[in-house]
Amino acid sequence: MLFAERGIDAPLDDLAARAGVGAGTVYRHFANRDALIRELYDASVADLHELAPQILGAETGWRSIELYLELLAGWLAESPYVPAVMRRVAELDPTHRPGVEFAEVIDGMVARAQAEGSLRADVTAVDLSVLVDMLGSLGQYGGAYLPFWRRQLTVVLDGLRARPGNSPISGDGQAFGDFHDMSHAKGPSHPQG
Repeated sequence: MLFAERGIDAPLDDLAARAGVGAGTVYRHFANRDALIRELYDASVADLHELAPQILGAETGWRSIELYLELLAGWLAESPYVPAVMRRVAELDPTHRPGVEFAEVIDGMVARAQAEGSLRADVTAVDLSVLVDMLGSLGQYGGAYLPFWRRQLTVVLDGLRARPGNSPISGDGQAFGDFHDMSHAKGPSHPQG
């Protein structure tokens, strides 16, 4: 996709040409670039909803964790423009926050895996979400690295497993709503202190 190659500010005329349609067709469907960006964002949220039954319906809590990281990080690695789309929508409409609806679901998935003793007791839903972002960021290297990203997935999953002698994770985790807002913010933010 053009946005994956050239970013979300790539010319819409180039997008139309890549799609094999006239520029007028693009503009008839999307009043402007912001409307297209919003549509991409909403389509991304819909993709997450489609993955949820497979992830949450896994036979064990640990398998849910594996699927969550594998499916979401893989999806993000193949769609490296998504973080820019998230940031742009946050600029356009800071009140549009459908991602926070997943907080309770991910918390439940974490609790299930921890209750069965397979996931470290000190891991949070935000920890998993950050790991998805980290693994998904491997898409920035383009398609050449996509066949190899599961190596890092294996390392991450091994670090999440509950086992005697795990090093404790320092400090308290971030609240999911704060993580959501931060991950949708433009550029890095630093805590006020």
